[in-house]
Amino acid sequence: MSARIRDMKPTQLRWGLVVFGGFLAELLVFAVVFPTLYLFGQQAFLASILIASAAMPFIFAVWIGRHIESGFVLHGGLIGLVAALIYMGLAWGQTQPLLYKIAHGLKVVGGMAGGVVASRRKPAANPANRPVVQS
Repeated sequence: MSARIRDMKPTQLRWGLVVFGGFLAELLVFAVVFPTLYLFGQQAFLASILIASAAMPFIFAVWIGRHIESGFVLHGGLIGLVAALIYMGLAWGQTQPLLYKIAHGLKVVGGMAGGVVASRRKPAANPANRPVVQS
């Protein structure tokens, strides 16, 4: 087994950040879509559900990505999953239209995309991944 594989640490899941990011993402989805309904009508409301459901977990995954060292896509996906579970808990026992189910999937996808962006913005923490500078 190579030294690099032997020295790898498992991803430390930061559950507090995941739950916090998922909660804030879902809170801001509500904060965006309901004013949209009252200001612009039903069609804008329906479109804003899909847009906000992807955008808010994306934003919070990028933000949380600044505070973690690895597992960016996993953390982002979990942020979206927490956001979706929060809504499903609030709407327990009610039937959800297909649009809402799609929005829940977009939360996870948006969070994962935010994790990808966060991983590319964060410099490599492992010295073995840094470029060699010769003098």
